[in-house]
Amino acid sequence: MTAVSCQKNSTSGNGSNLYDSATAYTPTNISYGDDPRQIMDVYLPAHRSSGLTKVFVLIHGGGWSEGDKSDFGDLFNALKGLYPDHAIVNLDYRLGTSTRPGYPKQINDIQSAIDQIQLAKYSLSKQYFLLGASAGGHLAMLYAYAFDDHHYVKGICNTVGPSDLTDPAYTDNILYWPILINLFGNVTYIQNPTLYEEVSPAKRVTPSSPPTISFYGDSDPLIPSSQMGRLQDALQVKGVYHEATMYNGAGHGNWNPTQTQDYVTKIANFINSYF
Repeated sequence: MTAVSCQKNSTSGNGSNLYDSATAYTPTNISYGDDPRQIMDVYLPAHRSSGLTKVFVLIHGGGWSEGDKSDFGDLFNALKGLYPDHAIVNLDYRLGTSTRPGYPKQINDIQSAIDQIQLAKYSLSKQYFLLGASAGGHLAMLYAYAFDDHHYVKGICNTVGPSDLTDPAYTDNILYWPILINLFGNVTYIQNPTLYEEVSPAKRVTPSSPPTISFYGDSDPLIPSSQMGRLQDALQVKGVYHEATMYNGAGHGNWNPTQTQDYVTKIANFINSYF
């Protein structure tokens, strides 16, 4: 995908005052923390206001240990064209390793980025729609269900995101361990089942969780097909509105043209209905 990267805190638009709310800007690599990975690209629409301008937040995937905001460069540009009056935030976050796992630092990074864009100088509302893929889908759901204390997140689009890490399809399959170790560190389910529940979005759903739309492939080598059902069951029990699609013969987000059109249409309809 097309990368969105320029010099730190650079801007695009007419004029030099990034915080002139009458003008549209696309500042890139804005720091929201001290680590080099704690940066974000932002689209700020013209005539934005703290009371009205809603915000999309994009969270890339990569097994909690890889990936980059440039992976969502095409989506960033597509949303900018489709929703020119909404702001868009495309995050990088600190990556996980077996010795420095992704949890909880990646959740903390999402919070820090949101804290940054809530500053008055950005002139944005506190209404967010999270879009995440793979590990980013997991992080989007986990943040919204368990850590968004003020319920600012109004909707989630989850694409092939792990939803329940206590699923035997994960815990009983050693092939997933090289990936999960980057989220949990060197801690198995048997050693600490409470941790695995804590980091499973399906275990953190509440009646006030935001509407969620999800997409999976039944031939995904990284995400067990049972993950969609476990998420649906949890949302259903708590009375949370949800939609979910399982694409036949599809893998890890690599939909065919017909599925891709269905995917795009369903996301747009969901956003238009709930955001």
